[in-house]
Amino acid sequence: MKQVTATGQTVDEAINSALSQLQTTREYVDITIIDQGKKGLFGVFGARPAVIKVTVKIDPVEEAKKFLMNVCQEMDAPIEINTRKEGNNIYFDIVSDKSALLIGKRGQTLNSLQYLTQLVLNKYTKQYLTVILDVENYRQKRMETLIELANKLANQAVRMNKEISLEPMPSYERKIIHTALSNHEQVMTFSTGTEPNRYIVISPKQ
Repeated sequence: MKQVTATGQTVDEAINSALSQLQTTREYVDITIIDQGKKGLFGVFGARPAVIKVTVKIDPVEEAKKFLMNVCQEMDAPIEINTRKEGNNIYFDIVSDKSALLIGKRGQTLNSLQYLTQLVLNKYTKQYLTVILDVENYRQKRMETLIELANKLANQAVRMNKEISLEPMPSYERKIIHTALSNHEQVMTFSTGTEPNRYIVISPKQ
């Protein structure tokens, strides 16, 4: 854990000095004021510098990125990651020469990597965050496939007049199914099971 003690004529000056030394910004540090300092008479006599201690907090997003890059390196699939944040969602857009390996069958490898990365991310933050991994726009293509599948299975459930269970999916994929069928007049959907094996059931309305 990086930590420095800095001084300055004012607390703000001391903080700026510490941030410069640590090459970081205020949002990633904890600041402890040891001495507020004193201007002194005419700004000279009896003056005392402000003293502060600045400690770098662990950046959960950086820790998650580091974990993901290490895992992919072990898979012999080195990656680059472009990160963006929207609310409580953290998007990791992965660039790799081995995208097929990272996605896996029906996205199973990508979903497993996403699940593990999310565990690491939330280990370092008090605010629950959701990680969404993507490779070569796979998620958009998967969403279109899921919507098509949802409508197909809904029609099947109505025709056969029985419930149809889907394969286990991560929460954001289940949400796509729920949303796609939310206004369907003849079926309803609900999730059952426990993570990571929670799945959707499409049921005809009685």
